[in-house]
Amino acid sequence: MAEFRTLDTVVLTRDVPDAGLRAGDLGAIVHCLTPDLYEVEFVAVSGRTQALQTLSADDLRPVGADDLLSARSARSA
Repeated sequence: MAEFRTLDTVVLTRDVPDAGLRAGDLGAIVHCLTPDLYEVEFVAVSGRTQALQTLSADDLRPVGADDLLSARSARSA
């Protein structure tokens, strides 16, 4: 299990339908609550916050060197 730090960019590993999030979405750690619990902000390309979620380390993974960026409409989540 990875331990993250504030401002780390992370990848969501599961869908969070209530927040309009899908596995693979990028977020930023904005607060480390415990060594296994994090506040993560997900933003639209415009900079608008899509979701602020409390997630466990199991819900996240570090960004990998081979990861690709993409864009999708949050309305289709």
